[in-house]
Amino acid sequence: MNAQLSLQNMAEEMLARQVRKIHVIAWRDFDDAEAGGSEKHADEFMSRWQEAGLSIVHRTSLASGQPTTSQRHGYEVIRRGGRMTVFPRVMLSEVTRRMGDYDALVEIWNGVPWLSPLWCRKPKLLILHHVHGPMWNQMFPRPIAAIGRALETRIAPPFYRRMPTVTTSDDSRQELLHLGWKPEMVSTGPVGVDEFFTPGESKTLHPSIVAVGRQAPVKRFIELLEQVKIVRRRIPEATLTLIGDGPDRGLIEQWIKREDAHDWVTLTGRISREELRSYYRRSWLMTSASLAEGWGLVLTEAAGCGTPAVATDIGGHRCSVIHGETGLLTSINELGQVMTEVLENRELRERLGRQAETRSRTLTWDALAAGVLEPLYRQTVQRH
Repeated sequence: MNAQLSLQNMAEEMLARQVRKIHVIAWRDFDDAEAGGSEKHADEFMSRWQEAGLSIVHRTSLASGQPTTSQRHGYEVIRRGGRMTVFPRVMLSEVTRRMGDYDALVEIWNGVPWLSPLWCRKPKLLILHHVHGPMWNQMFPRPIAAIGRALETRIAPPFYRRMPTVTTSDDSRQELLHLGWKPEMVSTGPVGVDEFFTPGESKTLHPSIVAVGRQAPVKRFIELLEQVKIVRRRIPEATLTLIGDGPDRGLIEQWIKREDAHDWVTLTGRISREELRSYYRRSWLMTSASLAEGWGLVLTEAAGCGTPAVATDIGGHRCSVIHGETGLLTSINELGQVMTEVLENRELRERLGRQAETRSRTLTWDALAAGVLEPLYRQTVQRH
């Protein structure tokens, strides 16, 4: 992505060429109880585009406890339809202009595509954080999982291969190229770290590990608990704090009861940003056992607080953790051993933490917002 093109300059030129209203379609929005890194990513670039003078309408599904229409950071949010019915409803609404006319479209593909190349003839952009692959088997019964994989890897890709696409990691880009995307059509851009996440509190007196995320099968929290149990064989005073909630919460609670682990595992549920920052700051180590990620946002947030990561060696983690510099990456079966080594080596841990914090300061949401807008800007210039 061209860092020399500022967001404001691109927005002003698009406005001058009568490209002002942008529809952003996504499965969930940031106020959804199940929102994660993808929704955070969308909120950050949409709020900055709106502030730069563009008019953003975010179309998504109904969210429990949220109104059907609202505003967030200046842009409009429209929530109609369930998790699956939102797809045909949005496509029909856009084709019939029920949501009003628009000048450009952003499709966020999170497992199920919106097939925008078939019905949108305006400047458009695809955002695809990662290919779900093995996640389908964890989320759905085998027949449905097979359909999902086929849709994602065989049926839909031919329609998108010439559509400008943004992804968050080089590994995800390589996956898309393998599926047939044209190299010049796919760009990457690192996710930002809020300035809010900075060092500022003392570390706990005992070795402490924190893991943050939706407690879903893909995050492999049960496997993580088993790996921290390995850590405690050498470091019996080590503790683990799990922040978040989700469908696997009951399984995690059963594991804690079965292993009599209440004295070293803490479940916080969903907490405030201030509480989250405090856990990042005070913990000795951040970890993730996830099977698949587009970008390890929580790892870079912890890095901003000076806390290094030990995480699984997967695509989304390789861009958020620089192995040997801001943390360590390893297999799920060696996670406990590597965490033990870092917890026992203060010099290594502090060096990784300093370098993680330094690198996090180079990751900004402003740069991300400009990078995501650039493909739409290029199309605007080419069409006029």
